[in-house]
Amino acid sequence: MRYKFLFSIFVFFFISVFIALGSWQIIRLNWKLELINQIKTSLKDDPVSLKSSNEKNYLRIKTNGSIDFEKQIYLYNLNEKGKPGFEVINPLKIGNKNYLLNRGWIPFNKKGNDIINIVDENNIIGILKIQIKANRFKPKNDLSNNYWFTLNREDTFKFTGKKFSPYVIYLSGNNELPKPKLITANISNNHKKYAMTWFSLAISIFLLYLYFRKKNY
Repeated sequence: MRYKFLFSIFVFFFISVFIALGSWQIIRLNWKLELINQIKTSLKDDPVSLKSSNEKNYLRIKTNGSIDFEKQIYLYNLNEKGKPGFEVINPLKIGNKNYLLNRGWIPFNKKGNDIINIVDENNIIGILKIQIKANRFKPKNDLSNNYWFTLNREDTFKFTGKKFSPYVIYLSGNNELPKPKLITANISNNHKKYAMTWFSLAISIFLLYLYFRKKNY
């Protein structure tokens, strides 16, 4: 009897854990759906003046400033078709504040070409995005050859001598080179699948428990 009692406790403990994990994923699902809706709404809004607005993720902005082409950063990345190249990123001074301006993607053979540096500094329209943490598994940046794999904040300071806002400005427009990065609300959202997995495990264990209980009683 004691063995059966302990076994029941063991089974219901794991069932409770799986139900709790599934419930947490439902909470995360609702949070993610609300976030996606907020992003979609923000991306549809007209651009607002950066200088007179509170910075937030996915805010569409318009501004003007001084672009530093001398400290232009070439960040390795793939374009929308999976072709390797660089994202062109510049220090941008707006008032007393420094930002990183992501102007878009170029093929490798356009690195250093003056044709990619035609931009209207007085009419900058883009989208703010919080800078994500550098991926530790990517190769180290080669600062001497200006070949980057991550926007490591320590490296950007070493390279430019400046500290930047935690928000990167992604330039909007129809330019061919650099080709501005398309910012969308397509955020990974697998929480429903995860919730179903945890709930299914809980149900499966409970049914197996009932089967063995009926068989042994």
